[in-house]
Amino acid sequence: MSTPHQPAPPPQPETSGFARVLDRTFGHPSGALGRLGGWVMARGNAATEHRVVDLAKIEPDETVLVVGPGPGVGLDAAARLAGRTVGVDPSPEMLALCHERCGDRAELREGSAARTGEPDGSADVVLTVNNVMLWDDRAAGFAELFRVLRPGGRLLLSAHEKWLPVSRHVLADEAAAAGFTDLQTWTWEPPGFTALAAQLRAVKPA
Repeated sequence: MSTPHQPAPPPQPETSGFARVLDRTFGHPSGALGRLGGWVMARGNAATEHRVVDLAKIEPDETVLVVGPGPGVGLDAAARLAGRTVGVDPSPEMLALCHERCGDRAELREGSAARTGEPDGSADVVLTVNNVMLWDDRAAGFAELFRVLRPGGRLLLSAHEKWLPVSRHVLADEAAAAGFTDLQTWTWEPPGFTALAAQLRAVKPA
């Protein structure tokens, strides 16, 4: 008995070479392109990194976790204020740049928003700049950051608004679903030609 002919599945679009270069430079930095991306990020994101650190009002006895520190500009600024600072990033190239910039002022490990490696309630502050759009699972990321914050701890998040997969208001709703309260969201225009930043502040209930 003959079997009916099954149509071939439609061809899957290939990732363009340019898109792969962008991903290796900025999305998932690796190799020489990743280090080039780190240099660009260090210059382009510096004002936003410092603003987020300022907004966090870090105290000398606090522990700060920086998710996706990239080349380490914000991580270094936080480490100069906090008692303990930890940076987690999936890119070995970015962790190497963080070590070059911060030395022993910060602890560094491979990780992500959903997999920080920190114990429950160990952080007073979580900072993340231009990283949330790279989270594979935002619900898991917000849940993990809620877990590692102590009661009363605070989350400061900033991202280029035009790169966000959802609005900043949806991000706030997702943070609230993870348990965060006292949510505030706004936009900020960095100096120079840097893109408009969407920013969010949230607190883990005491």
